[in-house]
Amino acid sequence: MIQPTQSFKDNLNLLPAIDGVARIDLIDPAGAVVASIENKPGKQGSLAVYQYLAEGFDGLNAQAAAHGLEVFAEHTADAKARPGAHPNIDLLLEIVGGSAPLTIKVHADA
Repeated sequence: MIQPTQSFKDNLNLLPAIDGVARIDLIDPAGAVVASIENKPGKQGSLAVYQYLAEGFDGLNAQAAAHGLEVFAEHTADAKARPGAHPNIDLLLEIVGGSAPLTIKVHADA
């Protein structure tokens, strides 16, 4: 586990590379995909965080979500101030707030 800093950019440099990852699906307890994060510009930071959480935790529970919020650093405060602006952070906030844990499924490039 990394020790998150106050800078999302610095935290990204501590995370494993996302080479070879096509997308990540977030799956609810009923087996439905509630969100997908594709490996494309504008989403790669979230993809890296969620891949890291998948590797370090047994599912996306409150503990994993809280750690993810620390990794997102300054973006977490912005997400709290502007709900809907950062949907991948909003999911973590919901889980910390008591929503059901999710499963993280990493899909490799074909």
